[in-house]
Amino acid sequence: MRSALETRRALSAAWSVAAVLTVALLSCTSARPPADVPAGRVVSLSPSFTELAFAVGAGDRLVGRTAWCDFPAAARDVPSVGDGLNPNVEAIAARRPDLVLVYPSAANQGALAQLAQLGVRTEQLRVDGLDDVVTVTRRLGALLGARDRAEQLADRFAAALDSARAAAPPEGRPTVLLLTWDQPPIVIGAGSFQHELVTLAGAINVFADLPQPSAQVSIETIVARDPELIVLLGAEATPAWTTRPEWQAVRAVRERRFVHVSGSAFARPSPRALDAVRQLRRAVAEARR
Repeated sequence: MRSALETRRALSAAWSVAAVLTVALLSCTSARPPADVPAGRVVSLSPSFTELAFAVGAGDRLVGRTAWCDFPAAARDVPSVGDGLNPNVEAIAARRPDLVLVYPSAANQGALAQLAQLGVRTEQLRVDGLDDVVTVTRRLGALLGARDRAEQLADRFAAALDSARAAAPPEGRPTVLLLTWDQPPIVIGAGSFQHELVTLAGAINVFADLPQPSAQVSIETIVARDPELIVLLGAEATPAWTTRPEWQAVRAVRERRFVHVSGSAFARPSPRALDAVRQLRRAVAEARR
């Protein structure tokens, strides 16, 4: 039978454990600022969020970013927490954030649940198209205490985007294929901001009828669409697949009509999008000569 001394010791140990758990719980909940208070320690899980945070003058609030966040150059000085999809929650928590910016992907739902258990505030933001740049810029301004500068940036970008869209398209617009992978062929559809870039640059995407951002197609389908030019996204040189026999059925491949575009402005929606449009327009004109 347990003695009175043993009982008191057991109760004391239980109370100690309870006290530790209470303190830990209070620490987690108290670390979470009210929603209307600008965040001071932010982890960004998207290159677009990181770029926009710096653009609105709040880059100094970032304490974590993904391995893909490479613009502006100062972003590389922020500690990396790894991938932005299915992120490492332990690495994020180690940065002691009071706000984590997350892309609303199914791959991120587990991390969101874990961060909620830790009492870390999260904000899900979607930047898929150029209009989203305006919306998310305004939202980040509110979240990061940079509302005035964010509103100015959003207004300027929205006005420039409206002007670009209103411009009359050039005569004799070339048809282009936006190819991101060759085996199997993966092409860009109308759901991608890269389709928007091509359209604003005065070209016609031969797969504009596909509503999704990207899709797998056959070489035979590409032959049937017969693009005048092939835009090689992320390629600085003509890749080796263009010499393979099966690709010679595509006229633009046989005639070596390629447009090379690279750089992060083509990889994510950002305020640099219209600069990318101008660069793409020049590259298309050069390829048609």
